[in-house]
Amino acid sequence: MHILVLDTIHGGREIGDAYADAGDVVDVVDVYTCTTPETAENSKNRTYDLIVAPVHMDPDHSLLSNRSAPVISHHEAVRRLLGEKLPVPMIEITGARGKTTTAYALAHILSGNGVLHTSSGTYTYPTKNLLWKRSITPASVLAAVKYANQHSGWLVAEISLGVTGAGDLAIITSADDYPFAAGKKSAVKEKIASAKHAKRILVADGIFCDHENVVHIEDVARCDGMNCTVELDGNCFVLTNPLFSLPPYRLPLMLAAAAAMILNENPTPLNNFTALPGRMSVSHEKDLLIVDNANSGTNVTTTICAARYARHLAGTSELTLVIGQVEGDGAVCEGFSFGQIISAIEKVRPAKVIWVGRIPDPGSEDYRSVQDIIDAHCTTLDEGRKAAVQKTDKGSIVLAVKTWR
Repeated sequence: MHILVLDTIHGGREIGDAYADAGDVVDVVDVYTCTTPETAENSKNRTYDLIVAPVHMDPDHSLLSNRSAPVISHHEAVRRLLGEKLPVPMIEITGARGKTTTAYALAHILSGNGVLHTSSGTYTYPTKNLLWKRSITPASVLAAVKYANQHSGWLVAEISLGVTGAGDLAIITSADDYPFAAGKKSAVKEKIASAKHAKRILVADGIFCDHENVVHIEDVARCDGMNCTVELDGNCFVLTNPLFSLPPYRLPLMLAAAAAMILNENPTPLNNFTALPGRMSVSHEKDLLIVDNANSGTNVTTTICAARYARHLAGTSELTLVIGQVEGDGAVCEGFSFGQIISAIEKVRPAKVIWVGRIPDPGSEDYRSVQDIIDAHCTTLDEGRKAAVQKTDKGSIVLAVKTWR
């Protein structure tokens, strides 16, 4: 086949190489930064048997419109390229928030050798050695599957904007939705559609999915404080962990527990699962308590929860908030808008504010609403943390910067 693969930035190169290794003729085009101008120009007049485009690409892009060839997503291309030789089990996880926590929690449960592929890195299990750090585009699953197969292990893979549907279980962690692909697609609808080939599907509450073999978390799990009861196929476990009382952890841990039971695994190792760095983890410096909740899923709700948690642990309302979005962080699919950041500040009511990333334009309404409350403006999360420690004498610090970690 003669195949056109679009978007080298988000895994198109790896997909193109995989098709070429299989004997196909492949043209790969960078549609965003124009590093392949000659191929891009020639591709406009060529006839292809198949076009592979990322799900986030504008469907009316000039390289997609008026084409007779079938168009499939990167997710679907990876599913086809993987074939039948897959890790056992293979679990794919997608969603606007909670992906990484769910992935780590499930990897904590699974026994034997395995590979955990997340936005924070790809690790071997049970040794937890770092293999590499790559994006969570569908194409990255190709290398993770290869390594897991070579070591006869399982695979838990976090994937952005959908799943390939190749594995034993697909998990959608959040009903949160947002427009993408030039505003022409719904993120949650695309994630649901991508799971149509999965053997089993597990979805968070609020997600309408009419595929076969779907388990809705609200039908099998419920929490009461630190306790969580999970019932499935006649089996019942009652789990106990303080993290069940924290909203950012509750649903991911419930999903991990239910996923384990779907895979015929005992979920009780979750009783000793601990907070992850950047996801409500707690540390101390200079007699200050620091709650780190800076990750790609940071939003208004998680910021408020982190502030409430910090004040409870510190025993005082005195709090410094480090908030914003790191500029140029392309791994963050949905942003943290000025309006959302300002809303979080107003709801948390911190004593000091350290703003990270781009600030509103001077003279704008957003700028006027925050110009008198920003105590420091920093470029990176590390700079923001250092400034907060320097400017805070007592109480707690909350890191609520949206960034890829």
